[in-house]
Amino acid sequence: MPGMAKPAPPTLDHPLTDPVPITPPKPFQSRLRHPSSRKTIYDRNLSRTQTTATSLPAFAYLFHALITHHHSQSGSVSDIETRLNRAGYPLGIKLLDLLLYRQQTANPQRPATRPTRILDLLQFIHTTLWRALWNRTADALEQSTTKKNEYMIVDNEPVVNTYISIPREMSQLNCAAFVAGIMEGLCDAAGFAMEGVTAHWASAQGEARVEGKEEEMWPGKTIFLLRFSEAAVGREEAIKAGGG
Repeated sequence: MPGMAKPAPPTLDHPLTDPVPITPPKPFQSRLRHPSSRKTIYDRNLSRTQTTATSLPAFAYLFHALITHHHSQSGSVSDIETRLNRAGYPLGIKLLDLLLYRQQTANPQRPATRPTRILDLLQFIHTTLWRALWNRTADALEQSTTKKNEYMIVDNEPVVNTYISIPREMSQLNCAAFVAGIMEGLCDAAGFAMEGVTAHWASAQGEARVEGKEEEMWPGKTIFLLRFSEAAVGREEAIKAGGG
């Protein structure tokens, strides 16, 4: 208001000191180790398969570490197998597109198509998927005689069980549940809803392997049981009825 004096500026109790310089942040440096060529796995050609095979000792070491981790976090055999199945599931989802792409680039004159029938899908797993993973085909493909939605793929000697030592009290554990998860992920990615894919020892051969018996020709023989949902089976029957 007119005639009023302006307030005096505030005074500081302590005199100003010299400002402390702020050290500029260091530039970000990744701690990831790169090969001498400065190329990562993402720079590889997706069509190159023979020259990029994984070392078997390296795979055995990593798979052993995976099982050890899940064993420490689990309390039962079924829990371990469930965790292994979940670990393999996302790999199967990605492998479908990768394998179809490789088929397309290997033979451009014959376009690769996703399996649309149950038998085509099973043949794809039995042959193409097994060759990509283990450089061979599976040993057998069968259909259940009691349930029309159940199929079995047999592997006489799964690589995932070759270098694993199972304690006697956990003789029912089959580490091929990891491969079962891969198969389930591939089936779901192809549009075939699954009730589940599980890995089982063939009769008592798994127990014989754990106990060190060698009477069986294939002590590690494993049966992968694929159970398709009612929707997938109904679609298959509808295609057959329509002459497809």
